[in-house]
Amino acid sequence: MFSKKMLWGSLTALVLLTVTSGVTLAKMPAHSSEQTSQFNHIEQPLGLKVGVAIAGLALIGLELWWFLLYKSSKS
Repeated sequence: MFSKKMLWGSLTALVLLTVTSGVTLAKMPAHSSEQTSQFNHIEQPLGLKVGVAIAGLALIGLELWWFLLYKSSKS
């Protein structure tokens, strides 16, 4: 079905495209003193953001391995 080389190449290309994309996120305008908001902005630590991103990528990799590679190696 898929070769390991093709799978790793596709994953590498996806990561490179994601990291090197020049897309900037639009920022919300600052709240004025008259506006009251139900939610407050809480800045998360960088370590937490990186940890969540790595855990998400690991889970995606695990799913790809499970559905593409595990069942074909058991046969």
